[in-house]
Amino acid sequence: MKAQIVPDDQAGREAAIEVLRAGGIVALPTDTVYGIAVALDAPGGIERLFAAKRRPPDKGIMLLLEDAGQAQEIGDWPPAASVLAEAFWPGGLTLIVAQRPDVPLPAVLTGGAATIGLRVPNHPVPRALAAAVGPLPTTSANVSGLPEAGDVAVILEQLGDEIDLIVDGGPAHGGPASTIVDCHPERPTILREGAIPGSRIAALLDEHGIDHAIGRGAA
Repeated sequence: MKAQIVPDDQAGREAAIEVLRAGGIVALPTDTVYGIAVALDAPGGIERLFAAKRRPPDKGIMLLLEDAGQAQEIGDWPPAASVLAEAFWPGGLTLIVAQRPDVPLPAVLTGGAATIGLRVPNHPVPRALAAAVGPLPTTSANVSGLPEAGDVAVILEQLGDEIDLIVDGGPAHGGPASTIVDCHPERPTILREGAIPGSRIAALLDEHGIDHAIGRGAA
């Protein structure tokens, strides 16, 4: 059965929240491309997300959050993460931090790693859904190896029979992917440079006296 399509309005978001709480998969707009998400506590939800995308199970996925407060409920929060989140969230920055030992996460979410990727997107839909349901395991709304989805038509073509609902927010904004900064080691490093230049991140960490390995031959 093809996915239900709802507009990006209050009723549409409430419908998406209901689907997530019931364990379904929702496609949603973000500040870059569309993503597909499930509730973190949905039994078998993350596995279903991987199956829909045909994504190898050893590749972890990130959590989209309402705000930095949710991040601290999920991961250990070093000074570098606090500084970068305050400056660049919501926006195109993914922070890798150590998982909190008292907050067990499904191993399939992280590919078995002891760290987790977290981002607060600059788009109201994922933030509203995360506020209602909790941190959202999210990956791009496409079959692995195919182009990322910028509109509902592409989502339907690739994933229409595998997901439950699409929040139609119009054409995606596109643009570069998020910059990924690993804050887990003692010296933060950039794993992928994207929307936020490494030079801005390095300058901010320098300003706060935080040692790092960005722009020093190790990033």
